[in-house]
Amino acid sequence: MNKKLLDTIKILSQIESSKDVCHEQGNNYAMPSTDVLQEIVGLARSILFPGYFGDSGVNSQTMIYHIGVNINRLHLLLAQQIKSGICFNCPNEKINDVEIDRIGNEKATDFITQLPEIREKLHTDVIAAYNGDPAAKSLGEVIFCYPSIRTISNYRIAHALLKLDIPLIPRIITEMAHSETGIDIHPGATIGSYFTIDHGTGVVIGETAVIGNNVKMYQGVTLGAKSFPLDEHGNPIKGNDRHPHIGNDVIIYANSTILGNIKIGDGAVIGGNLWVDTDVPAGAKLAQKR
Repeated sequence: MNKKLLDTIKILSQIESSKDVCHEQGNNYAMPSTDVLQEIVGLARSILFPGYFGDSGVNSQTMIYHIGVNINRLHLLLAQQIKSGICFNCPNEKINDVEIDRIGNEKATDFITQLPEIREKLHTDVIAAYNGDPAAKSLGEVIFCYPSIRTISNYRIAHALLKLDIPLIPRIITEMAHSETGIDIHPGATIGSYFTIDHGTGVVIGETAVIGNNVKMYQGVTLGAKSFPLDEHGNPIKGNDRHPHIGNDVIIYANSTILGNIKIGDGAVIGGNLWVDTDVPAGAKLAQKR
């Protein structure tokens, strides 16, 4: 190997000079795996939408076997990924293998017990997408084809995991859907029932956004933060409530941007290509001036 390459290797091997972009996993646990998390999401979909994902031959006689096998596999893989997520930012000296195993198994179980509730929510989302799109021929077409359902299912899975205080894994799961569909929903957002996104590409929903029931959005909509308050060192303060709160029965048309910790009242309609950074009263209809 020539000297230039050897010098480059030495520079790149100086961890202290680039510690922010180098990582050493605690206790030599495996890193979280996007491939395994893809399998986890696939298993969850096969449980939430049996027959559409996973074994297409499932029927009423084989349903309990189908669900049981997939839940067993889901629990095993998810417990492992939860442990990897916990160890991601945890120094070696703070990791107790027995305790990490217990937490991983318990949180995987706690997540799985929420699957019936997640399925109920997703059922309402499927109905909303079907009722809101004249081009939809069946609920099955919505489940199988619509990118909004693919993304919302990832979000509802990730949100449940985040509420269990599981680090990193929820964000990876929503970003997988973001990469696939162009719809970016932070797992920390709170979204009610009968939620639908028509077309979907370019939608952004921020971490502290709150969305009520029966809300419909179109492509290119942003629910974002208006500004970032800074601490005494000039760094953005994280975790504060900085995104819009959307009421029930709201429609937001394509490419509108709604910014800041503002309220959009129940039944409001936000027209396309609008910039909104102040509260909108219930029942209001915003549109561009002709």
